[in-house]
Amino acid sequence: MYKPALVAGALLGGLAVILGAFGAHSLKQILTPDQVQVFETGVRYNFYHCFALLAAGILYSSFPFANIRWGTLFFIIGIILFSGSLYLFPVLEAKGFGIPVIGRLITPLGGLFFILGWLELFLSIIKKK
Repeated sequence: MYKPALVAGALLGGLAVILGAFGAHSLKQILTPDQVQVFETGVRYNFYHCFALLAAGILYSSFPFANIRWGTLFFIIGIILFSGSLYLFPVLEAKGFGIPVIGRLITPLGGLFFILGWLELFLSIIKKK
């Protein structure tokens, strides 16, 4: 068991539930349908990667390699950058704030961290003899 992955998965999963409910009940009144869809994409990917964190935490018992720890870190960074930007940008746009081009690079960078997390999980699994 890798407790940091399990703790992060549980906490970020709870956050996804809270933000999903907030988006479904409160944001639909102030966001356009397209903006709500962007927000919901953030919630969905947050959830996917909470399950990945929980799996990483459990798999560590059988695959006790540094790759699992790196994958955990990458999944957390991915959630913060990818999902965080998809939570933030629609709300800022609805309030009349523009998002600079450099800000729009945060989302794909978060996606890259998700990919790196899955790669680290894969590498850990194939390392085992």
